[in-house]
Amino acid sequence: MLTGKTIVIGVCGGIAVYKTVEVASRLKKMGARVKVIMTQNAAEFVSPLTFQTITGQKVAMDMFQQPEEWNIAHIDLAEESDLILVAPATYNIIGKIASGIADDLLTTTIAASRAPVVFVPAMNSNMYNNPVFQSNLKSLQELGYEFIEPEVGELACGTKGPGRFPHAQRVVEEVVRALYRKDLAGMRLLVTAGPTREEIDPVRMITNASTGKMGYAVALAALRRGAQVTLVSGPTHVEPPQGLQEFVKVESTQEMLEEVVKRCKKQDAIIKAAAPLDYRPVQSFDQKVKKESQKEINLELVRNADILELIGKEKGDRILVGFAAETQNLISNAKKKLARKHLDFIVANDITGEEAGFEKDTNKAILVFPEREEKLPVLSKLELSHRILDEIQKLRREIK
Repeated sequence: MLTGKTIVIGVCGGIAVYKTVEVASRLKKMGARVKVIMTQNAAEFVSPLTFQTITGQKVAMDMFQQPEEWNIAHIDLAEESDLILVAPATYNIIGKIASGIADDLLTTTIAASRAPVVFVPAMNSNMYNNPVFQSNLKSLQELGYEFIEPEVGELACGTKGPGRFPHAQRVVEEVVRALYRKDLAGMRLLVTAGPTREEIDPVRMITNASTGKMGYAVALAALRRGAQVTLVSGPTHVEPPQGLQEFVKVESTQEMLEEVVKRCKKQDAIIKAAAPLDYRPVQSFDQKVKKESQKEINLELVRNADILELIGKEKGDRILVGFAAETQNLISNAKKKLARKHLDFIVANDITGEEAGFEKDTNKAILVFPEREEKLPVLSKLELSHRILDEIQKLRREIK
């Protein structure tokens, strides 16, 4: 995902330095070339050898160190970086950058770089709330520097409050988002994901095998490309991505319908990746049905409303995309849905295939348009999400 990208990590002196090691490791595993600049204070907490071993790159510390080949260290690092991540970012480093001070390798590299700079503040909560620090933070934000807000929790000093270094995965996601093209900036997108549940009694229900992975991948890809994303989700075990405009949790198909209809008129595009139940029990019981009292239960079902079809009837100039998870007659079934639900295109996939299905991380899909079909290779669900968004972007240009 990050192949060909060079990320420079500026490591400052704070107890959270050890967490930056995991961030560097995750970025490298995603294909990035990771180069580390450590301040002298940072080396008091973690040895430079640790980062060198993790990244496979020599750690830079001294601006005046004799180079192995001719270059000016801070200029070289500044020019080759696609992004500079300062983690942990201390009170001191943020104050320096805000004041225009460049007196060591890290500050001069930041000063000389045109790459985006992302700070991960981590410090005592009183320092974080200090009005001088908050003023510096605001000044840098206004200049275009990005910040990953610290978590609130127990700190190394024993106090509780804001200033805790975020989880490594959250930092990585923010880095990836900062690197992606922002071609969907300003677009309002609603995504649905996951299954729905219909209660039989308080402990029993009917549902389906959807995991929500596809819908959550679409939401993540859209966020990385700058869209304002609302995610309406049925019950899943998938963590929602950071930065959503709104995250709405629902249980039943009726609840999903109400939440989608409430928001759809404000959207530029809707991607209906959820798998809501087509049927619900005619009767549900307030108390658990005891098997001793009911030897047989005849479960009568009634049709739920078709969310996508209802939205399609009042589509307007919104872009509407659906999914067709089929076990037979893939293309013909997808084309029927495409027409009946007034979709711009539909993502058709045979869920019986080895590389597709609800629990898989990959999918093998065919994009079905009114006039054509495009068969895609096996892709990760995130890669497929980007292909879907590419097509939406093309449609947006045509509308404009």
